[in-house]
Amino acid sequence: MGLKLSITVSAALALAGLVAAGPAAAEPADPAIPVSPSLEAPPADPGTAAPAAPANVIDKDGTYKVGTDILPGVYGSGGPLPEGTCSWRRIAGLTPEGEPGETLDRAFTKQPQVVEIKADDGYFKTTGCQTWQLTNQPPPGPGTHPMVAALQWKLYLDTLNRNAAQYDANPPQPAPPPAGTP
Repeated sequence: MGLKLSITVSAALALAGLVAAGPAAAEPADPAIPVSPSLEAPPADPGTAAPAAPANVIDKDGTYKVGTDILPGVYGSGGPLPEGTCSWRRIAGLTPEGEPGETLDRAFTKQPQVVEIKADDGYFKTTGCQTWQLTNQPPPGPGTHPMVAALQWKLYLDTLNRNAAQYDANPPQPAPPPAGTP
């Protein structure tokens, strides 16, 4: 029993010494073990850079892949560049034939713009616009339905035609001759 007690006491004292010493008494790390060349990761090719993260700013004309080139979200632009027109399109992803998908939404304007680029859009194309910036604005409301827009144009053209007909029915009178030329 005396031997059993002394082993237990020795183990307890050794454990207490390690706990009291803390991390400072830790053994030094083993020297680095060389890894065989077949197990090492292949060296990075200096000619290939890691793919860039999608941007939240579009500062030049081009077609951008959603999720790869740009982040989805609500973007705002100050409108066209000086003396120009801002044009943008949201485009569906590639078709099975590899062609660009259909146009989902578009604008051709001289006004500031806000557009929601959705995560399931394929591409966003911009031409002649000031910088697009991801914003925290709410998405724009739905545009005018094409049928309503067509009816508004018809009403506008009918009004112009009616005014033109009235003008033809009552042409302006000629100006009176100048007064008193001898």
